[in-house]
Amino acid sequence: MSFPEVGQIKVAGKLTANAPLAPLVWFKSGGCAEWLFEPKDTADLCQFLEQLPPPVPVMALGLGSNLIVRDGGVAGVVVRLGKAFAQVRKVEDLTLECGGGASGILVSSTARDHGIAGLEFLRSIPGTVGGFVRMNGGAYGREVKDILIDCDVVIRSGEIATLPLSELGYTYRHSDLVDGCFVVAARFRGVAGEPAAIQAEMDRISASREASQPLRSKTGGSTFKNPDGGKAWELVDKAGCRGLTIGGAQVSEKHTNFLINTGEATSAEIEALGEEVRRRVKEQSGVELEWEIKRVGKP
Repeated sequence: MSFPEVGQIKVAGKLTANAPLAPLVWFKSGGCAEWLFEPKDTADLCQFLEQLPPPVPVMALGLGSNLIVRDGGVAGVVVRLGKAFAQVRKVEDLTLECGGGASGILVSSTARDHGIAGLEFLRSIPGTVGGFVRMNGGAYGREVKDILIDCDVVIRSGEIATLPLSELGYTYRHSDLVDGCFVVAARFRGVAGEPAAIQAEMDRISASREASQPLRSKTGGSTFKNPDGGKAWELVDKAGCRGLTIGGAQVSEKHTNFLINTGEATSAEIEALGEEVRRRVKEQSGVELEWEIKRVGKP
């Protein structure tokens, strides 16, 4: 199903037909967005969604880290929050207001500059505020729910609402935010700290990631959620999947909860490899791994 009527909507930002998504995602694979919308600001996004016919599907795209875009592309509209949504500023003691397009690196660095500790873990999350607020992103013993005060969300109808932490229904790598809504801003609160000590913790996290994860490969971050009481990578390793390949897709030798595109892998190969890993883990340990990476679009 296609939606040519989207092209008739007047926008202040940029609206592109048949936009390749592979360059915008970490795996560097997949098809095109029927429409790619990069709004100028929140008002532009609200007005666009208000005019968008209800049947047209929409999805958000951040840094494209934990994402497989299938080879048939994505119908409807993909919304990418760019530089206009990447601002981070201190609004009161120990509190930052962050745009939905701001990276974890920018948020943690700004917190350091203002002597705000407790946000260092965001340095290790390869995504934007919109993505890790939606997914309750976390690492190194901390999660977004530990620092979030509230967030501004634009819903599919174009209305905007501010939701407190208590209304997000956070569990492990999950929130109750519905599909088709966009986190355009969030407030995070930390604790007082010394910039030098905060930087030292960020350096420790960076070194740990560099040593244990295939950061210089075309990858999608952590592939599967950790099951209760266990580690996904250990189950994958015990099932004999380290280095397993399908076409150009491979289970990382360095960290078995990462899939990598070794060159020209298709998204179909990457997803098929993930499903084969799930099958072997279930057969070996009885555990059914859940995808953490989101898979979107048409095969």
